[in-house]
Amino acid sequence: MIWEYRELDAHKLVNGRKRQLLVDTGGRLWAAQVHAANASDGPVAKPLVSDILWYGERVETVFGDGGYGGEFAKELANWGVDFERVSRPESTHGLVPVAKRRVVERSIAWTNFFRRIVKDYEFTLSSSVAWLLLGNTQIMLQRIDRKSKI
Repeated sequence: MIWEYRELDAHKLVNGRKRQLLVDTGGRLWAAQVHAANASDGPVAKPLVSDILWYGERVETVFGDGGYGGEFAKELANWGVDFERVSRPESTHGLVPVAKRRVVERSIAWTNFFRRIVKDYEFTLSSSVAWLLLGNTQIMLQRIDRKSKI
């Protein structure tokens, strides 16, 4: 197999991979997971629970969309971490920005400045994760440099 773990997402009609990102409220990337696009978000994100637990008592609540409400939320509940579903109010129509969800979307947008991340050029899942982490490291270093010049 030339490309490792590439499949078709039947809902979005996209062939490739999905990324699961674990970010804090400031948008900093703490962990990432890459998997085939045909897998559901909740069950595939369960390995991220160990990354969440690694941070210990500091993590009280994890925010996510409806796709994470099943198995992922149950796995978090087993470890005493609350899961809160973040979505737009049902009474609204059209595009409504949701503050907690915007943090993750903003982090994804920041990583889209890197050519190796915008398109999935990587052969292996581990190299895809490594490039996500390297891109985020670059973003954090630029923030530090910008603040030191002020």
